[in-house]
Amino acid sequence: MRLKLLSAGVAVAVAGLVVASTPAAATAATSKTRAEGMTVIATGLDNPRGLAVTPEGVVLVAEAGRGGQAPCLVGGQDQVFCLGATGAITAVRGHQQKRVATGLPSLGTPTQSEVLGPHDIALTPAGPLVTIGLGTDPQRRAQLGTAGALVGQTVRLGPSGANSFADLAGWEAANNPDSDQPGTGPDSNPYGLVSYRDGAVATDAGGNTLLRLDRRGRISPLAVFPTTPTPSPFGGPNIPMQFVPTTVTTGPGSALYVGQLTGFPFPVGGAKVWRVAPGQAPTVYAEGFTNIADIAFDHKGRLLVLEITANGLVSGDPTGALIRVERDGSRTELARAGLITPTGLAVAPDGTIYISNKGTMVGQGEVLRLHVRQ
Repeated sequence: MRLKLLSAGVAVAVAGLVVASTPAAATAATSKTRAEGMTVIATGLDNPRGLAVTPEGVVLVAEAGRGGQAPCLVGGQDQVFCLGATGAITAVRGHQQKRVATGLPSLGTPTQSEVLGPHDIALTPAGPLVTIGLGTDPQRRAQLGTAGALVGQTVRLGPSGANSFADLAGWEAANNPDSDQPGTGPDSNPYGLVSYRDGAVATDAGGNTLLRLDRRGRISPLAVFPTTPTPSPFGGPNIPMQFVPTTVTTGPGSALYVGQLTGFPFPVGGAKVWRVAPGQAPTVYAEGFTNIADIAFDHKGRLLVLEITANGLVSGDPTGALIRVERDGSRTELARAGLITPTGLAVAPDGTIYISNKGTMVGQGEVLRLHVRQ
C-alpha cells in the first residue's frame, strides 16, 4: 500500500495523515419531500462505501476497490473472491477529488458483482482507521498468504502506509461469540466504524458483533446480536435471519447506535436501529426500515437512515432512500430519486449531508452532496 502525500493544493493534517486535494422506537408513516440541491461532487469511484468529513470540510471516502486476480478464497454463498491491491481512500474538496491512499486490500468475484475491501473510515484519537472486509470464515484468510494479511482487520493509515491496528477476523476466530445461535458459524466482515473515546467502535457484519477498539487496538465486545426467526420465502418452518450490523454511530445520551442490513430473506421493513449503552442490553431505537446501509445524526440530533435498497435486496430494484426520523417519531423521506445502491452517509458540521452513491459499482461510484430543508 502506498500513501500519496500531495504537496500541491489544499493540505489538511488529519491525525498525522496529510490529506490533500487539488483546489478548484415505533414505526411511523413517512411523508415525502423533494431533496434540494443534490449535487454530484465525485465520480469514477470503485465501490465507494463509508465517508468521513474532516473539520476543514474535506470528505474522505473508502473505496472497496475492484478485487484482483490472485490469490483467491471461497467466500459467502460459496462464491470465489480474488485479492488485489485496488482499495483506496479518496479525498474530495468542493468538486475536486484525489486518491490519497491506494494499494489497500480488495476482494472481488471474477465478475466484480460483489467486492469487499475498505468499508469505512473514521478519524480517531488513535489515528485515521479503516475497516477491511473479509466476508467468510476467518480461518480461510490464510489462503491469501502474506498479501492478504490486512484483510479482515481495522488498519491505521500513516505516512509509512497502512498497518494492522485491530484484527477483528482473528478475534472472531478465537471467540465466535454467537456460536450458540442457530444458523451461525465463524464469520467475519469488518464494516462500520466510528471514533469513540480514545479509540473506535467497529461492527463485524459477519460476526454479528459490536466491538470496542482501544487506543492500542485491543478488542473487547460491546454487544452480540442474535439471529431472528423469520418466515421462509419458500414456505415451511421459520429460518434464522442473521442480524448483519453494517453501521455504528454515536448519538443522543452518549450512546452508540447500530443499523442492521439483516440477512436473508432481507424482509422489507425488517431492519432496525438499535441503541447500545455500554454495560446494558441493546434496545430498539427505531424500526421499520429496509436493508440499512448507514446511519448518522444530523446537527439537530435527528436520526438519518440510508437504505441501500428501499424495496429490498431481493426485489431487483437498486433504488435506495434517505429517511429522517423527526423528534416526534414521524418520518420524512429526504431523497430517493437518483439514489442507486447508496452505501455511505456523513453529516458535516454545517449540516450538509454527503452520500456514497452507486456503492456496488466499479468505476461508476459517486459522492453526492445534499442540501435539504431544515
